[in-house]
Amino acid sequence: MGILKSFFTNCAHPQGRMGRAMLRFMNLCHAPLTNWGLNLIDYQDGWTMLDIGCGGGATLKRLLKRSKDSQVYGIDISEESVAKARKVNAELLDKRVFVRQGSAEELPYEDGKFDLVTAVETVNFWPNLPDCLQEVCRVLKPGGKYAIMVEVVDNDSKWTDLCDGMTAYSPEQLQKLLADAGFVNIEIHRKKPSNAAIIGMKPLCI
Repeated sequence: MGILKSFFTNCAHPQGRMGRAMLRFMNLCHAPLTNWGLNLIDYQDGWTMLDIGCGGGATLKRLLKRSKDSQVYGIDISEESVAKARKVNAELLDKRVFVRQGSAEELPYEDGKFDLVTAVETVNFWPNLPDCLQEVCRVLKPGGKYAIMVEVVDNDSKWTDLCDGMTAYSPEQLQKLLADAGFVNIEIHRKKPSNAAIIGMKPLCI
């Protein structure tokens, strides 16, 4: 149990050898959830997009394929994650893909920069989630979309026991938090057995 807990605790902040193994695990195991959630978005060419908690960088590659002539930014609190995401996207790094280390609490981007922001299996680890959601809203363009993708778990789930610092939110809780942060037209999408995508829009006029 100790080794298993050490491994899954790297979900929040991958570090060292176990962290690198976790990043490979996430790139593989999050693929079905991510592809399903990203397909719910109506993309346009030339978008500027941000993936918060970009992990191993696979979501960045998937976003690039969905918007021609786009630019994709990734940010992660983990140095290991940033290194992995840069390696996975080396061919287009600093051309169409831009990856840096940082926190969702203080996004290092100007107001109204992004057409789309995504967060795959990461909001459960964000401290001060309401403040983070305000930051997401700030960096979105008016009319821009924010898509959260999660595997739905209960607060008494084995996952919250395995992963230090994890908080489980239901889709309805996330919907309310998005509304409180100023998002509108918030939709909940579900896919069996437990996947959920919560998508909100920054108002056109604020």
